[in-house]
Amino acid sequence: MTEPEPDARLTAELLETALEAARQAGALLRDGRPEDLGVAATKSSPVDVVTEMDTASEKLVVELVTARRPDDGLLGEEGASSPGSSGVRWVVDPLDGTVNYLYGLPSWGVSIAAELEGRAVVGVVAVPARDEVFHAVAGGGAYLNGRRITCRPAPAPGQALVGTGFNYVREVRTHQARVLAGLMPQVRDIRRAGAAAVDLCDLACGRLDAFYERGLRPWDMAAGVLIAREAGAQAGGRPGREPSGDLAVAAVPGLLEPLQELLEELGAWHD
Repeated sequence: MTEPEPDARLTAELLETALEAARQAGALLRDGRPEDLGVAATKSSPVDVVTEMDTASEKLVVELVTARRPDDGLLGEEGASSPGSSGVRWVVDPLDGTVNYLYGLPSWGVSIAAELEGRAVVGVVAVPARDEVFHAVAGGGAYLNGRRITCRPAPAPGQALVGTGFNYVREVRTHQARVLAGLMPQVRDIRRAGAAAVDLCDLACGRLDAFYERGLRPWDMAAGVLIAREAGAQAGGRPGREPSGDLAVAAVPGLLEPLQELLEELGAWHD
């Protein structure tokens, strides 16, 4: 059954709020990052700075959203949580790709989604180090810096460039490495950029053919999955399921089901 399109005035308001929050938070993170953060003398110092910046970014987003829409709910990676009463919930990753941010790599961003009655209707991912802002509204297409984007046409599975990510727990990564070893001979190559929201946007604008990862949280994928889908990509989890923490898979049309089946055989859905 096709979901009804949300009210245009509401989504326009949600999009304006999400864009402003993502841009302000992205500027805070970009401009507030010390030049020597990645080469600080002590281990605790850079980690503490990243944590402070992550928290400050979420605080900025929450304050802006709450000021404009005080009755909405919130779910943020850094602990923001409120049920709200409007039917709208904001799902926020204030700094997706924290290790990249720590090391000065460009693949990090701010991910903000607005859900209406549990369904993502607006998604924004700002990638300040690349001067890119992706956005999508349910039923309205996906955009990069205001320009309409679409995913690539489907390649043969053996020619697919596939993005993924890994857990930071050693035992979990060990199993994920075994899955990767089984997958690599079946595709063109693998990319591991370190920020799921950014990877999903790269799929949306044609820089990847597919993406999969186990262990993602709602704030990692809410905006990115919507943007990918609005760019023409398909998304799911294990075969026949929606993306979840068990497994999230997104791909250009025609590639999703073969990739899901292969990942199912390889056991990508468990640790």
